[in-house]
Amino acid sequence: MTQCCINPSILSADFVNLEAELQRISTADAVHVDVMDNHFVPNLTIGLPVVQRIQAVSPIPLDAHLMIADADRWAPGFADAGLASVTFHAEASIAPVKLARELRSRGSKAGMAIRPATPVEPYLDMLSELDMLLIMTVEPGFGGQAFLDLTLPKIRRARAAIDGSGIGVAIQVDGGITEETITRAAEAGANVFVAGSAVYGADDPAAAIERLRQEAGRTLPAVTGE
Repeated sequence: MTQCCINPSILSADFVNLEAELQRISTADAVHVDVMDNHFVPNLTIGLPVVQRIQAVSPIPLDAHLMIADADRWAPGFADAGLASVTFHAEASIAPVKLARELRSRGSKAGMAIRPATPVEPYLDMLSELDMLLIMTVEPGFGGQAFLDLTLPKIRRARAAIDGSGIGVAIQVDGGITEETITRAAEAGANVFVAGSAVYGADDPAAAIERLRQEAGRTLPAVTGE
């Protein structure tokens, strides 16, 4: 779980040509699919039927980020669709441990996300129930926002808790990830990086993915002790 992963977000892709856009990032580790419901966040993107079609044509695994209300009800359906990873928001779940276990039982890795202002400490005792902890580095709901450095101490605390527990939980960061900010996030302890405009805004997305991977990789071995 200490491996550096680059998961481009299709929030910055051309939604009219999604199949072609997926091919442009085929060298990435996974495709980050942002599902927004205009309730939990003030934006609306795509739902399960579209995600199922993306799953059918994607050359790389799907990493779904559910920015939706009532996650306990809706998240299991995304696991049933065969997604590699399904992440729900702690703020949108009444029973996060139960939900994480259900996602795993249906074949997906279980991820849990927290907003920039949500403290990580109340959730450290459930790390063993998770495969990934997503610490939002912007407010969820919109792409193209600037990276919030105030989230770095939270990433450090989460990394210390994970390393201290010996549990192989990945730390994902999402929002404002560029060739510059990825280094700060990696130094703090993140190892899975969601990048939207930094990848899809580049002339060559594959080259942008490789540059991000190299920037993070220079830092990760020192952080993880590899």
